[in-house]
Amino acid sequence: MLQPSENQRFRLSLNSDGRAHPVENALAVVTIVCGLTAFVAAFVPGGHVVASWAGTLGFGTGLYSQYVSATTPQRALNIVGIVASFVGVALGIARGGFLP
Repeated sequence: MLQPSENQRFRLSLNSDGRAHPVENALAVVTIVCGLTAFVAAFVPGGHVVASWAGTLGFGTGLYSQYVSATTPQRALNIVGIVASFVGVALGIARGGFLP
């Protein structure tokens, strides 16, 4: 009774309200990609430049994306991206900053 019907398959979507939000979805994806890039680059020797710039871009994009987001899955993705960006930029700055 609580399970989905047989003909209904599970779909992973950022549009939980049933309407398309292409700009908001793109911003959320850019935020998570920049955040993960910054986070991973912060742990690579010599990756402080990439971590600093990707983290700064991801943090700014994430804040704007959070402001204009329309659905809860977008907001969740934004928060993960913002936190990863912040950690990446903080470690990048601590290990050398924005310039090589």
